[in-house]
Amino acid sequence: MPVHPIRLILPLLALPSLWACGEPASEAPPPPSTEAEAAITDDGGAPHAELGRAIDGLFNTDAVGPTHALIIMKRGSVIAERYGPGISGKTRLPGWSAGQCLTSLMIGQLVSDGRLRLNESAPVPEWRRPGDPRGEVTLRQLLQMRSGLRFAKGLPGHEGGITEQSDAMRLLYLDGRDDMAAYVEAQPLESPAGQTFADSGANAIILADLAARVLAPDGSPEARRAAVMSYLQSRVLTPIGMESTQAGFDRAGTLIGSGMIHANARDWAKLAEFLRHRGSVAGAQILPRRWISFMREPSPRNPAYGAGIWLNTAPPGETARLWPATAPADLFACLGEYGQYVVSSPEQLLTVVRLGRSAPNQERAVHERIGALLALFPGGK
Repeated sequence: MPVHPIRLILPLLALPSLWACGEPASEAPPPPSTEAEAAITDDGGAPHAELGRAIDGLFNTDAVGPTHALIIMKRGSVIAERYGPGISGKTRLPGWSAGQCLTSLMIGQLVSDGRLRLNESAPVPEWRRPGDPRGEVTLRQLLQMRSGLRFAKGLPGHEGGITEQSDAMRLLYLDGRDDMAAYVEAQPLESPAGQTFADSGANAIILADLAARVLAPDGSPEARRAAVMSYLQSRVLTPIGMESTQAGFDRAGTLIGSGMIHANARDWAKLAEFLRHRGSVAGAQILPRRWISFMREPSPRNPAYGAGIWLNTAPPGETARLWPATAPADLFACLGEYGQYVVSSPEQLLTVVRLGRSAPNQERAVHERIGALLALFPGGK
């Protein structure tokens, strides 16, 4: 009796499913948490589910430590916002060395006013003695972290962190705490001015001292503190809209712009937006565009750094602080210890702020996860 052709075909169609019986089924990625879904008001062109998972990944405490706040802005509007336990939109959070961006903006206003000069020797009285090689250090070199001054590891903003033996410990808590500028300005040159790059928040302390000398030349610590805070508030913070910002000063009245500036997460995002718009707010030019262009130009001694901000122009590799292999070249960021990121990507019309407390062994995970989040949006490589 002849076999019908369909009876021969049906067993063959079933073979692939039989062959697969011994293989594990591929698992679909988990859906975003309810917290991530609640955080997103607009996906900004990113795949919605992937964006939610990326947000969850930045709140994975085991992997990245506590994330206190995450803000994502697209075209100037907040599209995602999430906070950690006990944190709200009103909570002031430290930017650590990200605060150096604000110090650079304040110096920019003083240069614009003609009260400081970018290419002249920094007016530190102790450096102007005859024969002192530190008299060659310019304001430009301080801003670009190539002063040549000896900065031992551990100063705020310097690779190495704060340890019991570090200069940061001495600066913040021991013999340097009352007059931080005097402590860092007393350091000798380690290399000729302008020749080497050294990432250290000591530069920001010197810059803040120069601002105080200009604004309150004969003042007491109280006068220095009041003059600098008033100028910072009226010329930088209020125009940007950073109304929540608080700044710390030492006992000599010097702004600790290298690590003691606190603001809520939305205000840190306003800083990134201000830089993305090249110093303007709602069409009003607050700071000359040429100053923002200077901040975003690579330092002659480190293509990954500008003047107060980190750039995405370095070749990919271990020395890159941002994401040159996966993010647009015009992206830049204000970075702080313990995983603080204030990121602006002009090409993507995007700002991302992550504030938290990551241990040294978690900071790489924070970096990779923020890079992956940025890559989800149109315009990424």
